Amino acid sequence: MVEARAKSEKKSFPVYVIAGKDKTLLSAECEKLIEKLLPPAERMTALFTPDPKHVLVNEVLDELRTLPFLAQKKVVVISDSDKFISDNRQLLENYFDNPCPTAALILTVESWPSNTKLAKKLPECGKLIAVTEPKGRQLNKRLIQYASDAHNKQLTWDASELIIELAGDQLGRLYTEIDKLAIFSQTQKEITIEHIESLIGRNRLFNAFEVIDSCLAGNSQQAVSRLREMLAADRSAEYTVVGAFAYHIRKMFRAKAMLNKGLRTDEIAKRVRVWSIKQAFFEQLKKLTLQQIGSLLERLALIDYKIKTGRTKANIAIEQLVLSLAGT
Repeated sequence: MVEARAKSEKKSFPVYVIAGKDKTLLSAECEKLIEKLLPPAERMTALFTPDPKHVLVNEVLDELRTLPFLAQKKVVVISDSDKFISDNRQLLENYFDNPCPTAALILTVESWPSNTKLAKKLPECGKLIAVTEPKGRQLNKRLIQYASDAHNKQLTWDASELIIELAGDQLGRLYTEIDKLAIFSQTQKEITIEHIESLIGRNRLFNAFEVIDSCLAGNSQQAVSRLREMLAADRSAEYTVVGAFAYHIRKMFRAKAMLNKGLRTDEIAKRVRVWSIKQAFFEQLKKLTLQQIGSLLERLALIDYKIKTGRTKANIAIEQLVLSLAGT
């Protein structure tokens, strides 16, 4: 059984299609496949990676049919090949019918509809590798692994949660944030929550705090004005504004629950990591009950769901929430 599985993993195909929405993941999967098919020493003579916008299909087919030089296999990679496939579908269908046994064609695509002739021919000549973005706990694990592999940095589970909360759940953007954090943390071995709050969260979190402060003061005009400034000042705020508000309100919920249990404010501030705005933070808590804060979290969760399913836009939904909170 183990031997059969090993042989299956080593088996190569003349055609591979790597399909998925995230270009970072597609690129990583493609690189992994190239490593499997070609030793590094053979890449100079046996790897062809043309620009899909400018290469002609005849050039690609000629490369595939040319015997490899100083290598066992020729590998041709067409990245972002959706348009290339559309423009040359008939010739590619012909190649799928009779692929060259001494070559491997790798196509990375955003979509691979199963009802096309190419998709129906692929199982006879090659393999489809479907790449999906990790979600939930898998996303946290991916970030922790990336921090270790790319930067030799430790990233705790709580820290990965905070990055996702502040930067959204698109993997490419999250990798970029970790790249910046790795530089920001300099020689330290761990990317800490303090690093994240300082680099990613400083403006977003403080702006969210100010908007909520204006709401609780009953100043709806100032609250909306601050919200719009927040969105205008940060290009990515549209994707992260819900996370910034949720992060602050979740802190409020934890702190209010501890206040209700009789804990001292200095102990609470230490536990929820509130430093420079401690007095103003506890002033906010006085104006809301635990039930009201919990209701805000539920509404933010619903807003996040509607944004991700295309039922609303972040700026509209958050502005409605702000007006509602200011009215309350």
